[in-house]
Amino acid sequence: MLGPGWTEVVALVAAFAIAVVATPAGISGAVLLLPFQVSVLGTPSPSVTPTNLLYNVIATPGAIYRYWRQGQTGGRLTLVLIAGTLPGVIAGSVIRVELLPGPRVFDLVAGAVLIPIGVWAAVSAPAAAGADATGRLARRVPAPAFIVLAAAVGCVGGIYGIGGGSILAPVLIGTGRRPAEVAPATLAATFVTSVAGVITFTILSLHHHGQVSPSWPTGIALGAGGLAGAYAGARIQSGLPDLLIRRVMGVLVVAIGVRYLWSG
Repeated sequence: MLGPGWTEVVALVAAFAIAVVATPAGISGAVLLLPFQVSVLGTPSPSVTPTNLLYNVIATPGAIYRYWRQGQTGGRLTLVLIAGTLPGVIAGSVIRVELLPGPRVFDLVAGAVLIPIGVWAAVSAPAAAGADATGRLARRVPAPAFIVLAAAVGCVGGIYGIGGGSILAPVLIGTGRRPAEVAPATLAATFVTSVAGVITFTILSLHHHGQVSPSWPTGIALGAGGLAGAYAGARIQSGLPDLLIRRVMGVLVVAIGVRYLWSG
């Protein structure tokens, strides 16, 4: 356990480093921050989940603003994803507090979430330059199907504390949508669902005896580091081999997921 004052300092530095590495790979830094919170910062369960969501609330607006300045808003896809993830994350937050408060069951859920994300990152290839801008397959997938998918992902995000963007982005790109459209849409959905998740956990804490509300000093420190790290990661992305980034990040996420399954 870190001493007084050092928890926030370590959280800020770690979130910056994780966001720098994760942003070029298109993976939310929240995916890696939760195990770091549990193992190093000692954030108690289930408070660790809303603290991770608080990180998203603070860290994602910088990237959303950057995309907006570039004319990328995600369009209608943003609204479709929010329509699904918003109720999903509220349901996931309630499930986390009422059904998965203990560390052992949560370890199993965390491993089940991390391993598929890591495998996708490790084996998938970057989108080819000049790919079809319209995404013919994406046009054939009805909006209600995306809403149902977003609701399921939002529920997982509420349980694990990742907002869902790390899961939604690879799925949407796999259906033929352009990363330029997917990235701002999933980030916006992650921000909105994370705000809803933090509010839900705070309300639940009023009627629950456990440590349910976010650890505000830790969450704010993580968010501040993530905000700066995401900006830096976006700037260096063009100079790094995308395939190498995906492979390294994928192996790392899978290793963390296996560790959680083993401890669970």
